[in-house]
Amino acid sequence: MSLDREELLSTAADVLTRRPTSSMDDIAKAARISRATLHRHFAGRDALIRALEQLGLARLDAALDAARIDEGDAAEAVRRVIAEAEPHAGFLGFLVTENQLFEPGEQNEGWTRIDARIGALFQRGQQEGAFRVDLTAAWLTEALYALVTAAAWAVQDGRVAARDAVRMTAELLLGGARRSSER
Repeated sequence: MSLDREELLSTAADVLTRRPTSSMDDIAKAARISRATLHRHFAGRDALIRALEQLGLARLDAALDAARIDEGDAAEAVRRVIAEAEPHAGFLGFLVTENQLFEPGEQNEGWTRIDARIGALFQRGQQEGAFRVDLTAAWLTEALYALVTAAAWAVQDGRVAARDAVRMTAELLLGGARRSSER
């Protein structure tokens, strides 16, 4: 039987998204392989986490491409980002809370690139007068990550219906980000 690396990483992401403290044994069992086989692919948990980071970054880049973030109204582009990121929300949640990925001064250039892409979308919305300027683009980017992640966890826990997660996330984020005449 041939073992597909991306399939193995997807299984690991699913396991770690549900239980971030899962062991390499837990991941191997879920992938229906031996621990030795898992270790042939990844020398240890750190190597696995780094490989998951690369997969997650590739998926987020693809989601941003699919969302066409440079097209049309900035608020609608944010809605598309949320919708495209939603299938990867649990994985994103695991990645943004995995402390070993965020050592001071060592941010992966992929995160820097994704932060810049999303930040540019919020800056465009600010320049167009759609979003508040008293909230930085960096803060709005972090809020996007946090809300997408929170929605994934709420869906996973059964507190929010999956069909409502994208709409509720977009409404909460955009409700706080939009410039209004009352402010």
